[in-house]
Amino acid sequence: MSSSRTAGLTATGTIGAAHQSLRDRVYAELRERIIDGRYPSGHRVVERELADELGVSRIPVREAIQRLETEGFIAAQARKGAFVAPLGPAEAADFFDIREHLEALAASLAARRADRAGLRTLEKLLDRARRAAGSPRRTRELGSVHADFHQQIVVMSGNPLLQGLMAPLDGRLRRLFSLTSEPGDGPVMCGEHELLYEAIRSGDADAAERIARRHVAGTRATAMQMLAAGTADTGTADTGTVDTGTVDTGTVDTGTVDTGTGTAAEPTDPGPRLRP
Repeated sequence: MSSSRTAGLTATGTIGAAHQSLRDRVYAELRERIIDGRYPSGHRVVERELADELGVSRIPVREAIQRLETEGFIAAQARKGAFVAPLGPAEAADFFDIREHLEALAASLAARRADRAGLRTLEKLLDRARRAAGSPRRTRELGSVHADFHQQIVVMSGNPLLQGLMAPLDGRLRRLFSLTSEPGDGPVMCGEHELLYEAIRSGDADAAERIARRHVAGTRATAMQMLAAGTADTGTADTGTVDTGTVDTGTVDTGTVDTGTGTAAEPTDPGPRLRP
């Protein structure tokens, strides 16, 4: 990289100015843009333009695009280039088919193997979710916290193979949360996750599996209906420069959850369905 280009990076504060793995940083940035809807389905991903915008060479951009294509975020077409992969009813159906079974298994295993540290992490995530649910402006943050909650249950399963199978689904889950979450979803989302937490905390593997399966199955129709009707928030393509400020690494609020005693109660009427 030339000295003039390096000087430009320093002046503009682009990704290339950081002394970290450019490949990983470019990948993370593009993945986040797709997940939060800044790059909606069909958005064209141009290697040269991204390299100029991010202040890096085309090599890390190319590697990031290839990785995102492998994970299903980007689709490449001969003589047409690369585009953000569609996320419609068909893609959502395939996702839910897999997620329902794997998350039910993860919840069952987590109930059998949960330790104090894992439960404490779930409590923190539930507390963060409650706080975010109280503000309509924090809808996207709420979706991210709930995705973290599901991911933590997979970690608590203690099954490395299951974790490996679920890892590629995490980004799709976050993308669905981002596209289909709406203000007002928070209380319902928190309520079902609290039931799942209670089942895991009490060690009731059967209840945890049932709640997890019902939780995932219950979101399916609503999410696919929104995608089919085109009412999902697909975002708009943002071609502005990247905000390369430092990441907020503040610690998680450690407020505890009033978990009570006994096994989780399962309501006969789960009420309105939450988003995925």
